[in-house]
Amino acid sequence: MLRLALTTGEPAGIGPDLSVLQAQSSREYELVAIGNRSLLEARAAQLKLPLSVRTYDPKAAPKADAAGVLCVADLELGAPVQTGVLDSDNAAYVLRTLDVAVEGCHAKTFNAMITAPVHKSIINDAGIAFTGHTEYLADKSASDPVMLLAAGDFRVALATTHLPLSAVAAAISEQSISRVLNILHQELTSRFAIAKPRILVCGLNPHAGEDGHLGREELDIIIPCLEKLRARGLNLIGPLPADTLFTQHHLNDADAVLAMYHDQGLPVLKYAGFGSAVNITLGLPIIRTSVDHGTALDKAGTGNIETGSLIAAVKMAVSMATVEQSAIPH
Repeated sequence: MLRLALTTGEPAGIGPDLSVLQAQSSREYELVAIGNRSLLEARAAQLKLPLSVRTYDPKAAPKADAAGVLCVADLELGAPVQTGVLDSDNAAYVLRTLDVAVEGCHAKTFNAMITAPVHKSIINDAGIAFTGHTEYLADKSASDPVMLLAAGDFRVALATTHLPLSAVAAAISEQSISRVLNILHQELTSRFAIAKPRILVCGLNPHAGEDGHLGREELDIIIPCLEKLRARGLNLIGPLPADTLFTQHHLNDADAVLAMYHDQGLPVLKYAGFGSAVNITLGLPIIRTSVDHGTALDKAGTGNIETGSLIAAVKMAVSMATVEQSAIPH
């Protein structure tokens, strides 16, 4: 049986709500919520939902819980939580939830981790340099990851992530694109069980540079890189203009798209699947999925939230872990 870690995110936001709501259905795997037990019980009471907490035992065999039961790895808060109100005294607690999940994944105690949303600015206000889950997990795993978002079978990976638009062109190189495409190809094969992934690649410039008239990055960097990777067996199409790549004609047979920057690819994906999209970190030695939304402080404790993205993130983690587990010789 699979054992999955669910970090409960920013305590004042909807992460605890999502954890309580996830516990309202029975599971065929063990889901371990990593967070504060009293907070989760209080949030369940606020939501008027039943919750029976079972204490996590890493030495016991994984156990599937019935509806209304949640297995919790209890961590101490830094300060009392007021729903919807951020407190920098809880920043270290938030990061500790991530550390417990990562350590458990590295030790193979957990098959995968799913993350509820955190609030970056309040962690920074605590004097902790933090730019996001992806970068934090990369540091903890000594890896250079790739961000992939998925809405069903529609998958978009990013060549660059959280950069100002003015810095994107300088960050595009043969080395960087080759690294991302190799990781994307390898993990579509190993963790999504796609034998020969077909990957569409966006150009950086409008009209993919229009033969150099609108920029030379395609001619000087992207095309030479794709040619070398094709010679090694990768099935790559492009570079294609982003304004026409994201049409059904091109996407029908695609297993993934590589966008050159954050807002080139993700607005399209989120339009297609917002509320049910999943953020997946590739290139790590562990499996990590996440919701595609933020902490929604104003909705915490109200019960007026959508759970589709977390449900999809858990489902994706189960699928990826099952594929990975099936590949392990027994």
